[in-house]
Amino acid sequence: MHATNQRTQVAIVGAGPAGLMLSHLLALSGIDSVVIDLRERADIEATIRAGILEQGTVDLMVGTGVGDRILAQGTRHDGIELRTRGESRRIDLPGLSGRSVYLYPQHEVLKDLIAARLEQGGDLRLGVSEVSVHDVTTDTPAVHFTDADGARVELSCAVVAGCDGTRGLTRSLIPRPPRVEHSRTYPYGWFGILTEAPPSSEELVYADSEHGFALISSRSPTVQRMYFQCEPGEDAGAWSEERIWSELRARVNGDGFALKEGPIIQRGVIPMRSHVCEPMSHGRLYLAGDAAHVVPPTGAKGLNLAVADVAVLAQALERHFHQAASDLLDSYGLTALRRVWRAQHFSWWMTSMLHTEVGKDLFEDRRRRAELDLVTGSEAGRTLLAENYTGAPITLTNPESVFAEALEATARHTL
Repeated sequence: MHATNQRTQVAIVGAGPAGLMLSHLLALSGIDSVVIDLRERADIEATIRAGILEQGTVDLMVGTGVGDRILAQGTRHDGIELRTRGESRRIDLPGLSGRSVYLYPQHEVLKDLIAARLEQGGDLRLGVSEVSVHDVTTDTPAVHFTDADGARVELSCAVVAGCDGTRGLTRSLIPRPPRVEHSRTYPYGWFGILTEAPPSSEELVYADSEHGFALISSRSPTVQRMYFQCEPGEDAGAWSEERIWSELRARVNGDGFALKEGPIIQRGVIPMRSHVCEPMSHGRLYLAGDAAHVVPPTGAKGLNLAVADVAVLAQALERHFHQAASDLLDSYGLTALRRVWRAQHFSWWMTSMLHTEVGKDLFEDRRRRAELDLVTGSEAGRTLLAENYTGAPITLTNPESVFAEALEATARHTL
């Protein structure tokens, strides 16, 4: 088939949070990009994932013009509750860290970013197939694909951004060595449900119990998201609604707290694992988001890490294209990985502190609960948790970035 030759400055493989946000930030800087994805728009916008946005993520989206719906429809949370032995212990996020988080589902973030890119004339190629990436160690990398109309395209570029998630192809383009992949698989999963019910709590509830962990979250005033710890190979379809609610009640109810229940409209089991790929770049290829790292959902860091990655990458690309300097691109991976490993530690810490292999290790169970008492029983412990839960500010490596001033101004006035 005859291929059409096209060109852009940055070819972005993957239209998830990382790829779309990168394209948005580059457009603000006058840098051309093309975003490609195997999925159609409807499939991307139906991707249901965690919906906790760190303060820095909200500040960046608001400051760059894609955060209006977060402020209008999202819910600002100034605290979380940790329940242990039937007792609630609140973590005052702004009181301890000066920052909050927002409850705003990932698929709504994707809708906002897609709408903004299309309104601004962004080049999104969705529903493509037969994708391959070539020559990333040269000055003329390229992405080849068949577009949604069946036409073959050879897209030349200066930089390839690998934002295609855990099952994408770009990570495998970094050879071993130097590629090293660090992984940890946890011995439990999360049984997640969506239920048509009013909220059980105004804030997220992380519950430790003798039956295992549970998390009570929300999606909207009428639809709630709840999870409980389970075996990683559990068959979600084998559970009756009454059995699910019985398990959740046993882990959360008590001390005047009771779940508000309703029909279960969605269910599934989420595996728990940590993963980091080092390095995050190779030649003219730069990884971001889940293509480079995965965290367990306990700390709500996945989407936020993706946004933080591309904020650093966008600043490096601004400097590369507008000032002909490669220093920030050369240090991109090391800069991003400092935050990635901090988030990995926090996610591992929260997971290990709140989960237990029920009945298998009584020493570990008692130790873990002593840690919960230590963390929630001192201001220093609560502050450590609050600062990590709300997230560090977005890293500003290029003071001349077009969004640096907007980000700093937004951060000063959000709280």
